[in-house]
Amino acid sequence: MKKNDVEAGKVYRVKVSGAVQDVRITGENPHGGWDGVNVATKRKVRIKSAQRLRAVAVERPAKRTKTVSLAEYEADAKGSAPAADVGPGAEKPAKAAKDAKPAPKRDTGEPAATGGRVPADGTTAMSLLDAAAHLLSLGTRDPMRCKDIVDLAVQRGLWAPRNGGKTPAATLHAAISREIKTKGPASRFVKADRGKFGLAK
Repeated sequence: MKKNDVEAGKVYRVKVSGAVQDVRITGENPHGGWDGVNVATKRKVRIKSAQRLRAVAVERPAKRTKTVSLAEYEADAKGSAPAADVGPGAEKPAKAAKDAKPAPKRDTGEPAATGGRVPADGTTAMSLLDAAAHLLSLGTRDPMRCKDIVDLAVQRGLWAPRNGGKTPAATLHAAISREIKTKGPASRFVKADRGKFGLAK
């Protein structure tokens, strides 16, 4: 394009940063060339020579905006899209979010250690922790391993494992250790030896 053909106020197709953009010429630059504004980004642009101008930009039709009635607006605000909006060019309704599933609980055997199964006679079962304290208080009060405590509690009918409790001895060990750590001197248990617990005096 020739310099004399450039007019202020018109939009031209201009090569800017390697891409062809629509630029509206705002006036001549005092250092040569023209000043303009990128139609898409609204940024100021300096065009140094007429060779960068490709042609006068053809005015593009504005995007059609959908007219929404009051009933459609209210229905959309309530979260239900009107049934009539199914023609070509109509926006697709957003998919309803699926109900989030709760994360599966990790099987730690905790319920089996604290609650146990309710016996057939309807009485409330003793918790494994309470059963351990009861068993350690009997006889010689010697320290015991958690596995022996669990076996004895089941044998004497003080506690019955639930279906999910696969490692009640390990759970009991963790529960006794937690009580010792949290209650300190007020704990019912003491660690007597490696893997063995006794009753606090």
